[in-house]
Amino acid sequence: MTSNIGSNLIRENFEKINQSNHDEIVEKTKNQVFELLKQNIRPEFLNRVDELIMFSPLNESQIENIVKLQLSNIQKLLSENSVHLEISEKAIKYIAHNGFDPQFGARPVKRAIQKLLLNDLSKDLLAGKVTNNTIIHVDVNEDGKLVFIN
Repeated sequence: MTSNIGSNLIRENFEKINQSNHDEIVEKTKNQVFELLKQNIRPEFLNRVDELIMFSPLNESQIENIVKLQLSNIQKLLSENSVHLEISEKAIKYIAHNGFDPQFGARPVKRAIQKLLLNDLSKDLLAGKVTNNTIIHVDVNEDGKLVFIN
């Protein structure tokens, strides 16, 4: 089970981190978040929780890696039907940027991939615009939109 309790506090505190104060700010933030948990969650429930773990907010570079991982799964699925998806680095950055929300972590990434890539790709597949042995190149055009070139 996860919670976003204290996510604003975490983001604000972690923006102040540097090499000299890292451990101090992490420990301080952890204590503040656990206090927020105690204020917002009933003690009977908290008492049944075995362990509390505080995750650090993801940065845009980490989100790009998550996008690449998600896209590799899509590429594998398409390749089973002899459709090959090649995605430019610019397109990966575009999806990551649109799926990045420091407050919600990686959760918006899947929605961004669905909205920006899969919806249109699915329409093209259903319309017969994409057939077996097709290579689809995904890039970003001058207008800042994803484009499919096959």
